[in-house]
Amino acid sequence: MSPPEVITDPAKLRQRISAARPAGKRVALVPTMGALHAGHVSLVEAARRDCGVVITSIFVNPTQFAPGEDYERYPRNLEGDCALLGPAGCSIVFAPSVETMYPAGSETSIDVGSVARPLEGESRPTHFAGVATVVMKLFQLAPADAAYFGRKDYQQTLVVERMVRDLNVPIELAVCPIVREPDGLAMSSRNAYLSPEERCRALAIHASLRLAEQLVGRGERDAQQIREAALALLAESDITPEYVAIVREGTLEPLEVVEGPAVIAIAARVGKTRLIDNLILQ
Repeated sequence: MSPPEVITDPAKLRQRISAARPAGKRVALVPTMGALHAGHVSLVEAARRDCGVVITSIFVNPTQFAPGEDYERYPRNLEGDCALLGPAGCSIVFAPSVETMYPAGSETSIDVGSVARPLEGESRPTHFAGVATVVMKLFQLAPADAAYFGRKDYQQTLVVERMVRDLNVPIELAVCPIVREPDGLAMSSRNAYLSPEERCRALAIHASLRLAEQLVGRGERDAQQIREAALALLAESDITPEYVAIVREGTLEPLEVVEGPAVIAIAARVGKTRLIDNLILQ
């Protein structure tokens, strides 16, 4: 595969998309903040299987970071990202500037309502307004047929789905499986922040999810009992949880009894690094 074309100008990007339409090619968008890993690559590969043109956006979005979070030190490596994207089948990298995405005087943002308020919204109350706003901007600047997101950001996928539904956005959404390291750690750009010792301790997050899965498999249905077991395992590895939630699959509805497909979702700090993960409980 040839290297992707890097475009920073929205008008040029629209020209490329317009040129693909008469040829009957479906266009896919994979929104990212860069610092790509195999999880992102899997999204591009899925998009390539479905569509003839794959656009990967690389933009570290300032509005989804709260003061004191890691916006300034978030890893950026456009050249390295492009080297991964070409072999995966990405046609175009859209790498706009902050000034392009947020012209001087920009004030509009999107509030998606109740789906943004629990879990991530409790500790990061402005986060999903930033996510929804930048995703909508990307949908406008790169009017694709389908957009691809990873399931690791479970609540984010629900936020985007709600926005698309409520605002009648003409785009298909594809949510792809979590990609993990061989030892189970969910792939994340923030894993690069972990020291070797923290990287080892971080495995307790996935182990806690698996413990919950095992308990359900053995017949445990009390969500609080399952949560407490997961919390205890995190504590053994000196991991500080922000939440351990068990919700109905496809929603953020908290469950007292696990009946039918459910999701256990965890946000936790390993040292100073905040990680999230989730697992479906059948």
